[in-house]
Amino acid sequence: MKRTPLILALLLSGALFGQKLVVLGTLQDAGSPQLLCEKECCKHPKANDYVACLGVADSTRALLFDATPDIVPQLTELLARSRTDRYSVFLTHAHIGHYTGLMHFGREAANTKKVPVYAMDRMMKFLAKNGPWNQLVQLQNIELKSLQDGVPCTLDNGIKVEPVLVPHRDEFSETVGFYIKGPNKTVLYIPDIDKWTAWEKNILAIVPTVDYAFIDGTFFADGEIPRPMAEVPHPFISESIELLSHLPIAERNKVYFIHLNHSNPARNKDFEGRAAAEELGYHFAEFGMEFDL
Repeated sequence: MKRTPLILALLLSGALFGQKLVVLGTLQDAGSPQLLCEKECCKHPKANDYVACLGVADSTRALLFDATPDIVPQLTELLARSRTDRYSVFLTHAHIGHYTGLMHFGREAANTKKVPVYAMDRMMKFLAKNGPWNQLVQLQNIELKSLQDGVPCTLDNGIKVEPVLVPHRDEFSETVGFYIKGPNKTVLYIPDIDKWTAWEKNILAIVPTVDYAFIDGTFFADGEIPRPMAEVPHPFISESIELLSHLPIAERNKVYFIHLNHSNPARNKDFEGRAAAEELGYHFAEFGMEFDL
């Protein structure tokens, strides 16, 4: 029996195209260069330096985690890797780096038709009741889909996405991270959280249950920006390193810091603090990284 035609047909149909997690951005909401920043950190723009975002590349349906201000190159990249024009969006919360890219679905731009946008209750109400976002709903550019804390959502591509509430500055919506569960691997994505100690869950117990953990790395240490850092609470990378030091290196190897502020010295690969973290087993997310799911 000749199997070559069957295998070729499967390849052409995308049936053998593996699902992959893709890093589509690594920066804090305001990106880099940041408006009005004249410091050294913003003097040399880098290619593909986008706001924090993950994607799942899949030939059935691509998944985009957060609609950032850089959604145009990010979604373009994801769809090119996915071999499909079908996609859904999952939102973590209502801060500018995580949902404002939705504007590109409107009639002034792509004028999309019923793009599935998954969000928690307050986030859905924020979009449905406030302009200009409610116009996207009214014109059916997007179709809001409800998420519930701790309840997995199974997509038509077999991927399961489970939101988990985290403490953050919830002025307009709640904030969630996501478990992204493929056929073989599970990813934890928490780009924003106030402090690990403010969370009712234990990150030390969670990391061993996943295969990859993309976590808030906004600031490296206290004093990084010229204002009280308590106004914008995040776990410093230095704090996370100390907390997670109790884990064996095999577990620390799962950790990827993401959502780095423009001021974060760890954006520089030559920064000694980054090198020290990498020696301890930690990683820093970079655009284009792929992980089998």
